[in-house]
Amino acid sequence: MLSMEKAQALLQNEMKRVEAQFKQDLSSEVPLIPKVGEYVLASGGKRIRPLLVLLCSRLAGYSGDAHIGLASVVEFIHTATLLHDDVVDGAVLRRGNASANSVWGNEASVLVGDFLFAKSFALMVRGGNLRILQVLSDTTTMMAEGEVLQLISTCDLDLDEDRYITVVKNKTAILIAGACQCGGILGGVSEQQENALNVFGMKLGIAFQFMDDALDYIAEQSEFGKTRGRDLAEGKMTLPLIHALKKCDPSEKDRIGLIIESDELSEAEIDWVVSFINAYGGIEYTRRRAQELVESAKDLLKVFPDNEDKEALFELADYVVSRRM
Repeated sequence: MLSMEKAQALLQNEMKRVEAQFKQDLSSEVPLIPKVGEYVLASGGKRIRPLLVLLCSRLAGYSGDAHIGLASVVEFIHTATLLHDDVVDGAVLRRGNASANSVWGNEASVLVGDFLFAKSFALMVRGGNLRILQVLSDTTTMMAEGEVLQLISTCDLDLDEDRYITVVKNKTAILIAGACQCGGILGGVSEQQENALNVFGMKLGIAFQFMDDALDYIAEQSEFGKTRGRDLAEGKMTLPLIHALKKCDPSEKDRIGLIIESDELSEAEIDWVVSFINAYGGIEYTRRRAQELVESAKDLLKVFPDNEDKEALFELADYVVSRRM
């Protein structure tokens, strides 16, 4: 398994400043807000999105301080979506810990998520960069559309790969694309370079979700931080299952339909679905598609000079497809 050691070492001091910025931006006279916010922010995430903001701004030649606040804003947006997602999904675990909604209730999770969204936009307006505000406001709009697209695709056994990728682009990849693009905007890159960073992030974000899709079926709870087969239990159609359904016979598809629509899944049913997916190469196909996307993403950065920032971005991209959680 690859790591992000180069990126983390390169950005160690800047990430400390980002962490301090999180706490500062979470300040509120309502004590529950920083309590819930800090709980989720401290729950063990890899901080991929803030790292991308910092690396892309460095790659773009930016030398000011605004990238610290921007990295915090992007993580706030991500954290807000986690709070809302866990309520929608009825999750009890997040990264191996009790989810915020299981600790403080759905109402608190939704409302603190709303606070984080609102605070993000307040911070962006204060930052004064209209182009960044435009990119991230469009991004959050598309993320909301992605959530609804996923909702209406629940238990849809006829969902194909192209339609699923549309869901993934909107729900997950768009924020990673926006993080990369905004780093470039801070550095005042050319239109060609800004587009390259956006597409790099989009491809990386899709690959990231594809690996999540595979890990949901094969990773242990102790590694992945959530129960195995949770996507299946929630009726979510993800790439390993979509690929297997495209190849299976009608009786197998009927059985999947019965399983995915049941109120509660047994371990035996999850084991059968995992065996079914493996029989049709669903996990391997998903990993291969993720690897292809990452290699394609890395190729886009040839419009930038070779340096340690680009090497760290490549390392982070490789980590996405090698990770176990």
